[in-house]
Amino acid sequence: MNPEQQLKKISEKIQLLLKRLESLGQENEKLRAALEPAKQREMALQAKIADLEQQVIVLKMAAGPMDEAEKKELDKKLNIYLKEIDRCISILSS
Repeated sequence: MNPEQQLKKISEKIQLLLKRLESLGQENEKLRAALEPAKQREMALQAKIADLEQQVIVLKMAAGPMDEAEKKELDKKLNIYLKEIDRCISILSS
């Protein structure tokens, strides 16, 4: 095989790779576009879950006396909320 043929073969392979690269780039963009709405739905569902968990806590507190396990769970949730509030305050004050 002479150098011209080798060069031609290399050039063909490069062209093929460039086409594949372009195709994969387009596919990647499509997948990213499809992923964004799913991420937004997930965030909305996570927020809804958090709201419902808060409602459950409030309803348990309003329902009357709690047993020791429920009190511990409530304290745990309140501590998580307080830590999150503290974190937000520290971010805002930075």
